[in-house]
Amino acid sequence: MLTLTDHWIDQARRVPSPNFNERPDPEDIALVVIHNISLPPERFGGPWIEAFFQNRLDPDADPYFRTLRDLKVSSHFLIRRDGELVQFVACDRRAWHAGVSRWRGRDNCNDFSLGIELEGADRIPYEDAQYRRLNALLDTLIAHYPKLSRDTLTGHEHIAPGRKTDPGPAFDWARLPPA
Repeated sequence: MLTLTDHWIDQARRVPSPNFNERPDPEDIALVVIHNISLPPERFGGPWIEAFFQNRLDPDADPYFRTLRDLKVSSHFLIRRDGELVQFVACDRRAWHAGVSRWRGRDNCNDFSLGIELEGADRIPYEDAQYRRLNALLDTLIAHYPKLSRDTLTGHEHIAPGRKTDPGPAFDWARLPPA
């Protein structure tokens, strides 16, 4: 099992993002949102995701990056294709990952959720190493934050339908143990 100290996973590589703020209630961590990201789209590896979450993405490095120029976003975690775990924001802080969203009658999911990005794309299968790391991370988060359970996991597509599509049809929800 992974370990957590002061809301940081000890085994994660820390890459602090400036894109966060205080939660309305730091004790109200009640949801995990699973996302995907690849920069440029459907291309894996490279420094671009970390640069994006740190506001260092060079808009001239790829034509697609110009569309992201003014965005300020982050997630708590990134799981790379090889299973490497990266943490950008402490869990008791509000990362900017969900945007306009609603879950079980509650708006503004960033206020009460943790965001986990999988390096991937909607229609490209995720790697075994990513599922292993995701399950280990979920076990640790559920053990530490009492409002979390296997029943409080969702995809970005479920909390922002019509606006977001991730983690997409390639994500195998059956690879996560049931609630």
